[in-house]
Amino acid sequence: MPGRKTLQIAALAAFALVSGPAPVSGQSNPNILLVIADDMGLDATTCYDVGANQATMPNLETLCAEGLVFENAYSAPLCSPTRASIMTGKYGFRTGVGSAVSAEAGNGLSEDENSLFDVLDQAQYSTALIGKWHLSDTPDDLDHPASLGVWEFFGIFTGGAGDYYNWTAVHNGAAAEVSGYTTSILTNRAISWIGQQDRPWFLWLAYNAPHAPFHTPPSDLHSRGDLPNSRKAIRSDRATYYNAALEALDTEMGRLLNSITPDEFQNTIVIFLGDNGSPNQVTGNLYGERGAKGSLFEGGTHIPLVIYGPGVKPGRNDALVNTTDLFATIAGLAGAEVRTRDSINLWPVVQGGSGSRKYAYVEHFSDVPPRRENSYGWAIRDERFKLVSIDGQDEMLFDLEIDPFEEVDLLESGPTAEYKEVAASLKEAYQKIRGED
Repeated sequence: MPGRKTLQIAALAAFALVSGPAPVSGQSNPNILLVIADDMGLDATTCYDVGANQATMPNLETLCAEGLVFENAYSAPLCSPTRASIMTGKYGFRTGVGSAVSAEAGNGLSEDENSLFDVLDQAQYSTALIGKWHLSDTPDDLDHPASLGVWEFFGIFTGGAGDYYNWTAVHNGAAAEVSGYTTSILTNRAISWIGQQDRPWFLWLAYNAPHAPFHTPPSDLHSRGDLPNSRKAIRSDRATYYNAALEALDTEMGRLLNSITPDEFQNTIVIFLGDNGSPNQVTGNLYGERGAKGSLFEGGTHIPLVIYGPGVKPGRNDALVNTTDLFATIAGLAGAEVRTRDSINLWPVVQGGSGSRKYAYVEHFSDVPPRRENSYGWAIRDERFKLVSIDGQDEMLFDLEIDPFEEVDLLESGPTAEYKEVAASLKEAYQKIRGED
């Protein structure tokens, strides 16, 4: 596929321009590009040794090879609370966004929150959000992004496009019908917006890929060949279509990175992450009965996260990370000082130092019944052990060092005094986070 290969080579050439972690002396605050893949777990990329059915994503793999890969990054098990945590630097129980936002749940992100965009505006950054929003519980409140400081918004207002080729886009409060592949259209918008900036910028680029509906992306954007475009074919092999969508995302991300001028790219930090685990339809039996997306177990909340650019010490890092930490990290890169009890600036860790959190905490809650049975509750982990509390069930303890797929509950029958003490310590840490001590 000549088109796809050309884009990959071009993107890799752009990466070569910024080899070496040291920032340029005397440069201004960096540009910051945040790329979010929708429904992409650890198992979807070869950057992590999880599963055996990954997409071919050479541009992401270059980011992983030349940047810093976080081994222990955690999100909410669904997209809205993860996005709200990045936007505010707060856990969901503080913002009220604990599950997918909907009119029924009435759990949209409050306009009273001090958002990441508010902070960056005060730091004199140009800012934009292109792609998926899904933070408003009022479908016709199309000015919701602006109420949270997003003065330039273009993208999908609700949970998904519905159709990757014919969809409704919202641009700064106005809706319009769009024909064209969403991943490519969003990339075109990103390229255009970056090209218009004359001061440090922050772009939140939230692709809706590879989120359902599973579909056939343009053939020149992936390596899966001439895929049949029928419901029957897609149902029989969802993983192939899911991976094709991821490969299309990677190709278009490479096109975006290659569009940034060499001088500008030398002063650009790229942050890539998935917003929750991969969907259960494509993970097979990888996570067993624990499940993937929507689950508080590892398959639903343990996500890929990589940071690349000047000042980054390449390699892999075991530090515990919550998506809330991206708030303080991005604000700090922009030279803004923010204080929130749930967000830790990762930049010292990114540069090779310390300063990470002691616990990673995740939660899933709502006033409406869950789509997936037994999915509401919370979980907390330290560097080795994880305590999981599902509503209405006994608490579970797992040793992630030797049991990363959480197959053996250490509290299930006759737990040792040591395990009881570990569980009690983690429960106490949870209570302190919630202010219940």
